Amino acid sequence: MQSNIQILCTRPLSKTLVEEALLESICIDEISFIETAPIQNIEVQQEVEQAALQITTVVFTSMNAVEAVADYLDGQAVDWAIYCMGTTTNQLVKKYFGEQQLAGIANSAAELAELIAEDQMIDEVIFFCGDQRRDELPDILQKKNIDVTEINVYQTIAVTHIIDKVYNGILFFSPSAVESFFIKNKLPDTTILFAIGSTTANEIKKYSSNKIIISNQPGKENLVRKMIEYFT
Repeated sequence: MQSNIQILCTRPLSKTLVEEALLESICIDEISFIETAPIQNIEVQQEVEQAALQITTVVFTSMNAVEAVADYLDGQAVDWAIYCMGTTTNQLVKKYFGEQQLAGIANSAAELAELIAEDQMIDEVIFFCGDQRRDELPDILQKKNIDVTEINVYQTIAVTHIIDKVYNGILFFSPSAVESFFIKNKLPDTTILFAIGSTTANEIKKYSSNKIIISNQPGKENLVRKMIEYFT
């Protein structure tokens, strides 16, 4: 079957999602524009181990951060109130730390910061993040007089590709992937760009005036289904 709609996804997807799109005559090419790798050194290990000894509030906005911290802890039990952003991150927090540790979940970093600030007992948090984290969450918390201790547990590495094919749509899941994509690529005006959230959409606007459609909810499944809905 000849697929009419050609889509580029800038991160890997499950086989199920690709097949779901194909049933609607949408063909998805998967090319990653970033890689993430845990930061593994003695300094970070000591910071994570020190955090594990505290009864404290912890924040994750990325699945990569959850996996990196879980790897360092290697099954060690913690007494944390965990706030996180997004469906996948939420699932991983439950998997590694248990559902009872989950204190709150939100769809964006700004919403998550406001949710944390609503609890007047919280005056400090530990934010496990990557080396290219965005400013929204720490900025809002600090304005609300909540101290933020950041521990960088993974790094984001740009992976550039030259794209010769013309796509009907491109899916972006992070500002760093947007930045990496536009290092070597320009787009025809007709390509529709799909963003996982407003931060990613704002990054796209720095490089392109193409139409942008933002997912209503975090999670790559939601963005893929938003794209399928748009083209069908």
